[in-house]
Amino acid sequence: MIEQPLYFKSDALQIEGLYAPTAGERGAVISHPHPQMGGSMQNNVVEALVSAFYQNNFSTLRFNFRGVGRSEGIYDEGRGEQEDLIAAMSCLAGKGKKKVVLAGYSFGAWITVKILKRFEDFSDVILVSPPVDFLNFDWSGSEDKIGLIVCGDRDQFCSPESLKTLVEKIHCRLEMVRGADHFYFMKENGMIDVIDAYLKI
Repeated sequence: MIEQPLYFKSDALQIEGLYAPTAGERGAVISHPHPQMGGSMQNNVVEALVSAFYQNNFSTLRFNFRGVGRSEGIYDEGRGEQEDLIAAMSCLAGKGKKKVVLAGYSFGAWITVKILKRFEDFSDVILVSPPVDFLNFDWSGSEDKIGLIVCGDRDQFCSPESLKTLVEKIHCRLEMVRGADHFYFMKENGMIDVIDAYLKI
């Protein structure tokens, strides 16, 4: 897999990304954890998601939210970051990817849920460890739009009990990665296996 550096516009800002192309119409936009807690597209879970999608013949686009890495701007408390994600979707669409999966990890999952009310130009949504016990999620309008939620069974910010109640409400699949906490250190392969099995259904 060779990822190509690229930049795309979000509002008037230049946003930095890495794009790994494959043949076909399938693509995945992968968004990273909290910018104010060291989150970036170089995160281990983001890289694992890139690997899981690419090995299933999805083109992948990971990117840095505004104010992270070489992306212009400053942290915007989840407002401007929604525009960054939407711009990333448009970037993939411009490359001929008509079936785009949104895959958000932690803060990236929070941003992904925020745009579900506004857009339906995606084929599926996968959330990894949405920090439901840390950030205020509004799940209204997300019913039947999210295909899969993945979480470690030792997650500090995403309790299995909270998620089990949630998935019944929004009608999606839940998979737990045994022994993994919120950061998946040394458990990345377990998460890749879960994503891989889901994509092959």
